[in-house]
Amino acid sequence: MYEHRQRAVILGILFILASVSAIIGALLYNPVLNHPDYLVKAAESAGSLQLGALMELVLVLTAIGTAVTLFPLVRKHNESLAIGYLCFRFLEAIVITVGILSVLALLSLSQSFVKVSTPDLAAYAAAGTTLKAIHAWTFIFGPSLFLGVNTLMYSTLLYQTRLVPRWLSNWGLFGAGMILVHGLLQLFAGQHPFTPVSPLLAVPIGVFEMVLAVRLIVKGFDTAVPTSAIKHLLPLTTAVLIKGEN
Repeated sequence: MYEHRQRAVILGILFILASVSAIIGALLYNPVLNHPDYLVKAAESAGSLQLGALMELVLVLTAIGTAVTLFPLVRKHNESLAIGYLCFRFLEAIVITVGILSVLALLSLSQSFVKVSTPDLAAYAAAGTTLKAIHAWTFIFGPSLFLGVNTLMYSTLLYQTRLVPRWLSNWGLFGAGMILVHGLLQLFAGQHPFTPVSPLLAVPIGVFEMVLAVRLIVKGFDTAVPTSAIKHLLPLTTAVLIKGEN
């Protein structure tokens, strides 16, 4: 019981750290990446980009941490889905890491650009555009599509195991659907990741993670016996009752 309570608190803290670090990272990156003269702006904002990279590294570690912490609790109930969740969480972390490297590479490119007396503008612009595109694609696949798949998986596991109230699990399923729509719009409709529609589609999953985190820290997991456990106990209970009647 104590171990489950401890895991719940750790999981809640990790969810909060993941959300906070993701928001801070985006706030530090966006003014530079969206600046018309980003090749100069990046070198001038080296500290912001480096701190943003650090925040996204925290996001990577906490994302992995949530999967590793939850996995032992849900594995016995649905091992295939639990392993799928673990794998996709690691995949999300890898994609985000690629995005971090693209931003740091853009910083190095910018620092080189401002030092050269007569830079090849076309070459630098092409390299810069490529690095920005890589970061944009990693944002679409990592914090949108893969996040949606991950949330869909662990919300399903939470629903099946009743570790949290089912209304909360359903909220997670809804939020996962919205963020998947967000990612698909970017992927197939060419929607920019930071259009006015984006916050509306991202709000449900963001609020869900915060509500889930607070509940895990304050109340922990529900202690009700999961349905899977009840199914395993039924044959034994029936045998005991029959023996008692005899």
